[in-house]
Amino acid sequence: MTSDRKAAITAYKERKTFAGVFVIRCKASPQAWVGQTPNLEKIQNRIWFTLRQGSHTCRTLQAAWTAHGPDSLMFEECERMEEETSYIRDALLKERALHWRKELAAEAV
Repeated sequence: MTSDRKAAITAYKERKTFAGVFVIRCKASPQAWVGQTPNLEKIQNRIWFTLRQGSHTCRTLQAAWTAHGPDSLMFEECERMEEETSYIRDALLKERALHWRKELAAEAV
């Protein structure tokens, strides 16, 4: 392996990840879904992958994807968390996700 490649791999592994709360909105309807994740950078790809496969566990989100297509859904961050221990972070994520679900009248995803 070249030193440039090793350096790139090391930088990738050491990059900072952000936990947070996100919302997925449907442009074709008033529907919205709120979720929490320990890694905001990766969650949209994971959700879009399961939606493309037709296997997402949230039936209403899957139905919106199937009915209106991928271009009708928008992914947005609601808030990012500061670095916390995983126990505190997980509890805070649940609390903030509940807040955003109420605030946006959204379903859980």
